[in-house]
Amino acid sequence: MQTDTTCAASAALRRGGDDAPSGYGARGRILNAARLRTLWITLAAALWFIALGASAQAEAVRILAFGDSLTAGYGLAQGEGFVPALERELRARGHDVTVIDGGVSGDTTAGGLARLDWSLGERVDAAIVELGANDALRGLPPEAARANLDAILEKLADRGIPVLLAGMRSPPNLGPEYRAAFEPIYPELAEKHGTLLYPFFLDGVAADASLNQADGIHPTAEGVQVIVDRIAPFVEDLIGRVQARAQ
Repeated sequence: MQTDTTCAASAALRRGGDDAPSGYGARGRILNAARLRTLWITLAAALWFIALGASAQAEAVRILAFGDSLTAGYGLAQGEGFVPALERELRARGHDVTVIDGGVSGDTTAGGLARLDWSLGERVDAAIVELGANDALRGLPPEAARANLDAILEKLADRGIPVLLAGMRSPPNLGPEYRAAFEPIYPELAEKHGTLLYPFFLDGVAADASLNQADGIHPTAEGVQVIVDRIAPFVEDLIGRVQARAQ
């Protein structure tokens, strides 16, 4: 008789049913409730992560183009400048992006550093930094341009924003000494901060009269498209960094 009761109790415990003897049934219900609670917590967490991932994928990558008149599209009609042309090109390549115009004509590296914080007021996932041309045109000290760009890259790094640094060359009339001090700024800072580097923003356009406006400095709409075509693969690498961080 004792054996039959024990067997029945053991069976009821395994079932966790209400027919278990006093003590066994209560314990079974407690265990089942604990398991159910754990299951719901796990399921809720999984659904939250799925929803978070879907939300992140649904949002366009926001790229701040932070520069001077070359970024701002000086002398060009609306829609012809670097920012809208780059956004069109990237979207044509299948990237869901928004390129933010952070270009200010006449800006130097010092001016860029002074306005960087408010330029980052809205969500920014990545940045293209194109500054230094006006420093060189004005013959400003290369060491000052280096310090300003260094500080800009440091601020962006502190915010966890991946960067593509666009290099610049000095005008020939400033001589070899100035060139030797100015042009290495970009690759050296890119290496220091681990940023992507596009060696020369005006590659394929500089000194080509057919691709520049009458001033010989600012590109035409056709010149902008040459810049966009050449820089786009580097921007795609930048987008890849953004996506890698999100994962």
